[in-house]
Amino acid sequence: MLKDELLACCKRLRLSRNLADNSELVEADSREEYLLSLLKLEIGHREKGRRDRLIKAAGFTSWKTFDGFHFDDVKLPSGVTPDYLAKARFVEEKKNLILYGNVGTGKTHLATAIGIEACRLGMSTGFYRTANLVNRLSEARKTGKLGKLLAALGKLDLLICDEWGYVPLDREAAQLLFQVISDSYERRSVIITTNLEFSRWVGIFYDEQMTAAMIDRLVHHSYLLLFDGPSNRVRDSLMRRGV
Repeated sequence: MLKDELLACCKRLRLSRNLADNSELVEADSREEYLLSLLKLEIGHREKGRRDRLIKAAGFTSWKTFDGFHFDDVKLPSGVTPDYLAKARFVEEKKNLILYGNVGTGKTHLATAIGIEACRLGMSTGFYRTANLVNRLSEARKTGKLGKLLAALGKLDLLICDEWGYVPLDREAAQLLFQVISDSYERRSVIITTNLEFSRWVGIFYDEQMTAAMIDRLVHHSYLLLFDGPSNRVRDSLMRRGV
């Protein structure tokens, strides 16, 4: 069978069977147009596969998009627009985003939506609740795998640290997180979601000098987005109750 032979050739050339399947669907006026159409379909298939792998590897805790997000209660700095965020242009510029505001105001939603769009644009992304990231770093140090984990983090285009400052850190954990931020400086973009103003960060790290150095590295090339609206979860709960 011709189809079987085509599948065998795809396997030997390490091409997906998608190429063989599409060979029955493509119509063209010349051999060149046929081949070009077939190859374009294969490229699209591979790009979709890569996007799906990047999203899966990122570790998002939920699926959030820009379609369900409203910027009414978000104060964007000059030069930053929803389109700028959705196209992850700040990642290309190696700039950071600090999303600051009260609990439930949409910081995690927006950070996730940006991260998913970054993956769709082919950018390697890592999403971590900060406490979980610190636990992984501490465990990696204990098991002698810290270098491997830091190398994996170093390959990211975008690192998202959600719920920054929700859990106080001991000195070792603070040092490990500081190392990650220092390694990211001017090399990759970082998004932080937090409900703590900078003056209270010393309560997380317990070291004024390290806290100042952390803030300096994050703020140098960053945009601050202020979330000053009411809690979305509280508002939605009141709406369901008819209050």
